[in-house]
Amino acid sequence: MGAAGSSALARLGLPAPQPRPRWLGVAALGLAAVALGAVAWRRARPGRRRRLQQVGTVAELWIYPVKSCKGVSVKAAECTALGLRSGHLRDRFWLVIKEDGHMVTARQEPRLVLVSTTYEDDCLILRAPGMDQLVLPSKPRSSNKIHDCRVFGLDIQGRDCGNEAAQWFTNFLKTEAFRLVQFEKNMKGRPSSKIFPSVVQNYQVAYPDCGPIMILSEASLEDLNTRLEKKVKMDNFRPNIVVAGSNAFEEDTWGELLIGDVEMKKVLACPRCIMTTVDPDTGVINRKEPLETLKSYRLCDPSEKPIYQSSPLFGMYYSVEKIGSLKVGDPVYQMVQ
Repeated sequence: MGAAGSSALARLGLPAPQPRPRWLGVAALGLAAVALGAVAWRRARPGRRRRLQQVGTVAELWIYPVKSCKGVSVKAAECTALGLRSGHLRDRFWLVIKEDGHMVTARQEPRLVLVSTTYEDDCLILRAPGMDQLVLPSKPRSSNKIHDCRVFGLDIQGRDCGNEAAQWFTNFLKTEAFRLVQFEKNMKGRPSSKIFPSVVQNYQVAYPDCGPIMILSEASLEDLNTRLEKKVKMDNFRPNIVVAGSNAFEEDTWGELLIGDVEMKKVLACPRCIMTTVDPDTGVINRKEPLETLKSYRLCDPSEKPIYQSSPLFGMYYSVEKIGSLKVGDPVYQMVQ
């Protein structure tokens, strides 16, 4: 944020300045919108008076409808308590499972990252190399079976998406029989208290790993790539919100954020695993990089080992404190005392 913007926000609540010449009116519109938005936010939440400090700008928004499959880039999204939504596309609301209900991700089946999703005529269209496209209704039939699934050892339900979808994933992966399930909003998500017992916030997630929103900065990826012989993409890390204009790993320090009219609260850092070593373009897993390089300089503080153990940290998970909408280009504000 420029000096003019910072000083304007700092003046909020003080007596209004004298009227300016009319020719300055147009130039002041953008700044006035920011100031009025901040005033409205403070009035709406009088018990949570905070100073807004811009820490970056939303560069990209991503929704990953099917867990471990390709993401969908969107320009704007609703932010619900369970994550980003754009129309019928919900973040990680679909999941590939084995017939016994256990989840399947690119950790076990790395070629899942080659499956792409688009949305057309109230249907999800899935495409993969060497496969005819799969057309799925945005909602499966209510008569379809509800499966008891297991995601990282926790119970969660999913509505079966039908035999055609099951056969499609089985034919593509060619290892065993699979099924596709969809989370429904009336189902119970996995509670944060069971994902990470030390986490204070009380929230639920559907099929994401740890939290409804994951944020990563462009600068952090750039820093990592200076240390790698073979550069990696943001796709390796699958964030929902990519932030531009911050310093590398500055997101580690952000607590409460305001983006658009959405308020978020930091939950914990994102512990990384061999999923990051799957090439998003080829579906080949190497099990080494960039994970080994991250381990060389992004391990947790010793006091946090009970939470993260030996996993390197890259990106931050957030819970949604106030639902709303956000878009690419929105300022990212930290709410500070």
